[in-house]
Amino acid sequence: MITHKERKKCRIGLFGVAHHPYWAQFPGLYESLSGFHTDLVKLFDRDNTELLDLGILDDPKKALEGAIAFNAFDCDLIVCNMVTYATSSVFAPILREAKAPMILTALQPRAAMDYPRANTFMQLENDSICSVPEFFGAAERLNRKIYDVVIGTLYNDADALREIDEWIAAAMALRALKGARVGLMGHVLNAMYDMHSDPTAIYSAFGVHVPLLEVDELIEEYHKVTPEEIESKKALILREFDTPDPKSDPLTTRLTDTDLQNAAHASCALDRFVVTHDLDGLAYFYSGSEDTLHRLVTSSLIVGNSLLIAQGIPMCGEFDIKTCLAMLLMDAIGAGGSFAEIHPFDFACDQILVGHDGPHHVEIADGKPVLRSLKAYHGKSGKGASVEFKLKEGPITMLSINHTADGSFRFVLGEGISNAGPIPPTGNTNTRASFAPDTKTFIKKWCMAAPTHHFALGIGHTAGILAKVAKVLDVACTVVE
Repeated sequence: MITHKERKKCRIGLFGVAHHPYWAQFPGLYESLSGFHTDLVKLFDRDNTELLDLGILDDPKKALEGAIAFNAFDCDLIVCNMVTYATSSVFAPILREAKAPMILTALQPRAAMDYPRANTFMQLENDSICSVPEFFGAAERLNRKIYDVVIGTLYNDADALREIDEWIAAAMALRALKGARVGLMGHVLNAMYDMHSDPTAIYSAFGVHVPLLEVDELIEEYHKVTPEEIESKKALILREFDTPDPKSDPLTTRLTDTDLQNAAHASCALDRFVVTHDLDGLAYFYSGSEDTLHRLVTSSLIVGNSLLIAQGIPMCGEFDIKTCLAMLLMDAIGAGGSFAEIHPFDFACDQILVGHDGPHHVEIADGKPVLRSLKAYHGKSGKGASVEFKLKEGPITMLSINHTADGSFRFVLGEGISNAGPIPPTGNTNTRASFAPDTKTFIKKWCMAAPTHHFALGIGHTAGILAKVAKVLDVACTVVE
């Protein structure tokens, strides 16, 4: 019943390069190379992409016109296809003038030349790698970056296709950041020195606007909610979540009617709040005085947050906007992205629990997520309905975004496995994670990489994609091996 909002399609510009004197020397070569270029473009033609293909460019004037076209198209990625040898002058105007990041593809049509029948025409058809060093050298002279070169064969090359898939996913993440609005509401949880972040720094690094919002604005929306909205939301919640009896934790009870009512009402208010402020995400924390509406509403947001996260609108507790951005990026590449931190080890199984209280990405839950009523939120004020589940079994990735000492941002990435097995019935999420070479060694390395203590936890091994995003954003990146 939860529908993910339509993801923005990424925009990719493509052009091939060649050496103009070849056309008179080798009749039919242009047509042959154009066919290979068309086949390369097809590899980028997906449901989540919009393409602008300029064909083969063979002189600087055409390249300058191409840069103007790519900027007008608002590309997220530009692909320079090395169909044959070309001088660097035929791509330099695009590299210098176009705003989007560029990668090269050097995919020759043959795995090897047919040596007994080889000729110069055949060599030029397969000369994809010849100019790559020149292009990187020219980029260095121009103080511009080429972010990657995909080397291989044009046909039936699984490794090359995987690299292309990763770059398309990275372009999706970059598109999600463009024009995004991730709000901040309330204040940071007391004493968490790793949580603070500057909205201007976020806009500078990621291009994401950070509207500063008041809890009173959420309360205004709360008063507008109708009884019919609340009943509809309650029905949705009961369809999407199990509500089992408590187990071993005395802090939990079966979901109460009062907590269900409060969660549904707050969820409806939050839906309105997101629309009113045109939000693509929200990080918040607020305590409020005891027995006030402010405390009731802000402590009842967990269920509504989780529903919004599953729709592609990350909601993050404890005012952690950096992790909200990490969740936004993970969702953009289809990996989910749940709010998490490190919990106790299971040394007997070489595993560790990773999870958190508060909102989570129920779309990547293993089975139907659970709602429990909590008599208190441990370490925080308030009480109410809380979400419990574990991630689907299989590969997982952790992304932490933190500040360095000079105030710049840094990605910390790690990949592991989500395993079967029990989790504590505490009304919080927990996933049984394991890592190579062993979990204790990995976690030590993870901690010493100085991440923020929160991270986005997603399904699949996506560190390669997210590292590409960091590279394009010029954000430092540490992959914990």
